[in-house]
Amino acid sequence: MPDITLNHLVADVASGTIRPCVVTIRSGRIASIVPSTAPMQPGVLVPGFVDAHVHVESSMLPPWEFARVAMRHGTVASVSDPHEIANVLGEPGIRFMIEDIAGSPFTCWFGCPSCVPATSFETAGATIDADACARLLDDPNIHYLSEMMNWPGAIGGEAQVMSKITAAQARGKRVDGHAPGLRGEQARAYFARGIETDHECFTIDEARDKAALGVKILIRDGSAARNFEALWPMLAEHPELCMFCTDDAHPDDLLVGHIDRLLARAVAKGIDPFVALRAATVNPVRHYGLPCGLLREGDRADMVLVEDLQSFKPVKTWIAGEVVSERGQSRIAPRASRTPNAFRTGIFAASDFRVLAPNGGTASGVTVTAHAILAEDGQLVTGSVDAPMRTTDGVVEPDPSKDLLLLAVVNRYSAAPPAMAFIRGFALTHGAIASSVAHDCHNVVAVGASREAVAHAVNAVFAACGGLAVSDGTAAGTQTLPLPIAGLMSDRPAEEVGAAYAQLSATAKSLGSSLRAPYMTAGFMALLVIPALKLSDRGLFNGAQFVFTPAVT
Repeated sequence: MPDITLNHLVADVASGTIRPCVVTIRSGRIASIVPSTAPMQPGVLVPGFVDAHVHVESSMLPPWEFARVAMRHGTVASVSDPHEIANVLGEPGIRFMIEDIAGSPFTCWFGCPSCVPATSFETAGATIDADACARLLDDPNIHYLSEMMNWPGAIGGEAQVMSKITAAQARGKRVDGHAPGLRGEQARAYFARGIETDHECFTIDEARDKAALGVKILIRDGSAARNFEALWPMLAEHPELCMFCTDDAHPDDLLVGHIDRLLARAVAKGIDPFVALRAATVNPVRHYGLPCGLLREGDRADMVLVEDLQSFKPVKTWIAGEVVSERGQSRIAPRASRTPNAFRTGIFAASDFRVLAPNGGTASGVTVTAHAILAEDGQLVTGSVDAPMRTTDGVVEPDPSKDLLLLAVVNRYSAAPPAMAFIRGFALTHGAIASSVAHDCHNVVAVGASREAVAHAVNAVFAACGGLAVSDGTAAGTQTLPLPIAGLMSDRPAEEVGAAYAQLSATAKSLGSSLRAPYMTAGFMALLVIPALKLSDRGLFNGAQFVFTPAVT
């Protein structure tokens, strides 16, 4: 590879200075950075960006294709937790992710999922116990223990939880956290186990409390969980503790922007550009021991030419001295992925989605109380609301006029009756949506204005062996985006997947939903480890008390 010489303004992130320099790249590394008085080419060279916590599967793209898109936005590495596919396929799913990205210049820094399944109150396709964790952590392709969602187990010193944490520490590998809303003595006890990060803070006071314990705070802005507005002051208050992440970014959002957007938003809030850059580069690289260069002599040549330090719009991205993207176009060719999966067959009728009145009543016009989930736009946490509802022949029907819709979770791995509850916040006036992207066990979740619509949407997902569907309430009016890789990812190009996803989202919104990302929000209604109420394939669950609770009384 011949030497490469670049004449640009160079951002020295460590010192917080910018100066005109001649940068020489030799054999993929930065041979020299020499100040210059010669005329400079437009743009500013900065280190490549890092997404400090992401589930690649949520992009609905396999790792190779995810990386092709992320590199367009100046991202050169991601700290990637493969627990979505691990919940479906177990260790072979993790091996698939490692295999799929092999040969890419992009760094996918995979972790060992710590909670598969996330709880014992739901059905997953696989289990990763402490022995499997130790085996995975011995793999040089596995670099840390992924988010420890079982906070009661960590606090209580549960044997399996402690064995996993100890296995990571014994191998000198980091331990990631997941502690939404945890404060005070509980937070102290949780992080005292050696857990080092949290990406689940949703208020600034919570983040400040955790920062006081020395916890690294990941400022998240994904497709569903959007905590940047609440947490950005942490960049000024605790710059050394902050990193940026997306956590879960759907394909339409990923095509538009990635960590570059968070940098621009931070600077627009008045944050020093170099403080923002450290959160996107230095802090994650040092914390996780990433092999990425930081634009210093001797470093691997991982860098981005941006238009300026306000928009951070990428012009060109290099990884190890190779140009991987230029002006929004990838220089890395696409390639085919395998399509491993686990999905049972199933055909459902409207009668399968009945919510029966309590005590076996069969009368009409009886008032019951639904303990409904309250979905919040841009948040993974949910509220709860007790709402009066009327029965018809002993069945509690959804009431779209009061935004009390049917929520169903259907076991995708083995035959079992659907679990049912009610939900407010989706505002569908008719029709239904369904998805096999339902964190973390990835059973099929559906939200609908009628039992008939829910049945059509769920049947479409099962017919595709995984995917997203929307129905206007009729079989003819049902659309599907198939996701043949574990029911989570497509094997199609990113632009095609993004366009199809955007179309389904638009159709869902035409049914009345005002949510920014209705599918992403629906996908988290089964995530039991985030309070207050969620629905697993086994029933309605109180995430604050970690117990099941009746849907209707």
